[in-house]
Amino acid sequence: MKKEEIHLEDWQRILIGDAPVGFLVEVFVRTLLIYLALLVVMRLLGKRMNGQLTNLELAVMLTMGALISPAMQIPDRGLLSGMLALLCALVFLRGTNWLGFKSTNVEKLIQGTETVVVKDGIIQLEAMAKNRLSHQQIYAALRSKNVYNLGNVKRLYLEAYGMFSIYEDEKGKPGLSVLPPSDAEIQSIHGYPDEKILACTNCGKTVPAQPKPGPCSVCRTNQWSDAIL
Repeated sequence: MKKEEIHLEDWQRILIGDAPVGFLVEVFVRTLLIYLALLVVMRLLGKRMNGQLTNLELAVMLTMGALISPAMQIPDRGLLSGMLALLCALVFLRGTNWLGFKSTNVEKLIQGTETVVVKDGIIQLEAMAKNRLSHQQIYAALRSKNVYNLGNVKRLYLEAYGMFSIYEDEKGKPGLSVLPPSDAEIQSIHGYPDEKILACTNCGKTVPAQPKPGPCSVCRTNQWSDAIL
């Protein structure tokens, strides 16, 4: 369309476009058929598409919008092209999943692997930076599982599909509080060890309060708070 053909008062073009009014009925029919085809393909893709998605499944989901939109809305585009594209997406996902099932190396290449984010109560700062995580994301993941003391965390994994898996230390040790320090009321739920222990506020490393510690031996910062139970 040439720029001189564009007018703000041309409401028919704005609302309907260049297609005839009757095409709106066709859009309804096209959308219904594509919608039914999409439901079938989603069912065939499996239950994982309804849960937390892997990067491969997310890529397929994001691509589907671009695949089906032209078949629903463009007058000169037939339905078969959109349905064929959906079929290709199904075959691609099933095929790559099959390759991952047959080969561990292919699975790692496509899906990725888990990452240890907290180990024995200490935040693995290099892993956190590599995965572009913040302290607050880690603390939020722990709080969502009712874990408020970093010392109680034996392992915190960032799974390949983006979820956190938490394994607690049954013994329980003093550690860094993951509750918001600005909320004094909620901090009152904490207990404290008989002998005062400090926790690094950056990585969670714990040390005795006496003698007064210098920089943290793990992350080299010099910011400490009282460890809690």
